Amino acid sequence: MSTQKPILVWFRRDLRGSDHPALHAAAQSGAPVIAVFIKDEQVERLGAAPKWRLGKALSVFEKTLQDLNIQLVLRSGLALEVLQALIEETDAQAVYWSRLYDPSSVARDTDVKSSLRAQNIEARSFGGHLMFEPWSVETKTGGMYKVYTPFWRSVKDREVEVPLPEPSQIAKSEAVKSDTLQEWALGAAMRRGGAIVERHAQVGERAAQDRLAEFIDNDVADYVQMRDIPSTRGTSGLSENLALGEISPHQCWHAGMRALHEGSADAEVFLKELVWREFAYHLMHHTPHILDSNWKPDWDKFKWNTDASHPDVIAWKQGRTGIEFVDAAMREMYVTGKMHNRGRMIVASYLTKHLLTHWKVGQAWFDECLTDWDPASNAMGWQWAAGSGPDASPYFRVFNPVTQLDKFDRDRGYVSAWIAEGHGNPSKTALSFFDAIPENWSLTPDAPYPQPIVDAATGRQRALDAYQARGF
Repeated sequence: MSTQKPILVWFRRDLRGSDHPALHAAAQSGAPVIAVFIKDEQVERLGAAPKWRLGKALSVFEKTLQDLNIQLVLRSGLALEVLQALIEETDAQAVYWSRLYDPSSVARDTDVKSSLRAQNIEARSFGGHLMFEPWSVETKTGGMYKVYTPFWRSVKDREVEVPLPEPSQIAKSEAVKSDTLQEWALGAAMRRGGAIVERHAQVGERAAQDRLAEFIDNDVADYVQMRDIPSTRGTSGLSENLALGEISPHQCWHAGMRALHEGSADAEVFLKELVWREFAYHLMHHTPHILDSNWKPDWDKFKWNTDASHPDVIAWKQGRTGIEFVDAAMREMYVTGKMHNRGRMIVASYLTKHLLTHWKVGQAWFDECLTDWDPASNAMGWQWAAGSGPDASPYFRVFNPVTQLDKFDRDRGYVSAWIAEGHGNPSKTALSFFDAIPENWSLTPDAPYPQPIVDAATGRQRALDAYQARGF
């Protein structure tokens, strides 16, 4: 056992052993490493599905760390107080962590760093959650990017750090008192839905690496053609793993670049999707109000419906709008914890335009239901759809969910996968929606499929009329 004082590695949304700069630096020091995860107020605020998914991730990650000779210590409370208590208990010399970029995390981490350093404790933050630090990408005039395409052009030829290997020969630390995941009950709010969603989750670093390898080997060559077809496996599916750092964007980037250099031209579009995620974080860093306010302030004047309990909004949440593409996508989210990207655009457009409902209502529902929840991507996606965000879909572009279905689900494979009503022999996935939803919704698969609450043409015209009278 090492005679050095241990280093605490504070894990958050970086639950992996490989390509982890903070963990790598701690291991390289030769000091014993103690892994820490803190259930602080930010964890407590997570919605039901993201919190459930976090619990599953921590369970797998605990085993990953055991293989590395590292104990995962679980503690609850304010981050600074928990870390100070652990330093006292273990005589730790330092605390390392991976940077996060949302305003709440930045404020918390800044306070932790300054407070620990004032106590002569080494406190270091590392990259790893992003390929490009948000402040490192600037326009020629030194400002931020507000449009994606120039942002892509500015970073596409940059060197992305080569992923670090998983550390080895880590000095073992003394055992430390820890909470248990059973005590935390992170999945409690999911109730019976958790058992359904779990069938569709691929949890942990190994599962993420396998998923990336399978995508590169089998799907990336047809990515451009298949990524918009929601009934097929045309995307990487890595969003849930990237959200909790079970895989790094660097690992995904280098795999995509290898495919591109080996002749898979479609891999460039996959790389662009990784950079779209970076763009969301760039915007959140420079304009943090994107998370909770209209990015374009003129949209504060628009008369959105803000009632999350409005009957039309309830129908949207329950996948009962009578518009097949919208309902299939909403039910897919409830069963799997994820939603196909084409579906996300359709349901967001329908809520904000056909139903003239504030994007924040939809954002909050996704916060509750997505296992691949990401603060920057969720906010930017909703503001893009609503027209209030940077590089947004123009306010006058109103997706027609009926013609979109004809274009991207011609044989209705997606609809039949997720909608049971009206089908003589419903699919297992469509029926599982009724096992996942709260019982007080009182929905059954043998009920008639609802008539549209707002049909595509009427909703579009109503939206256009409202936009023409918006006054800005």
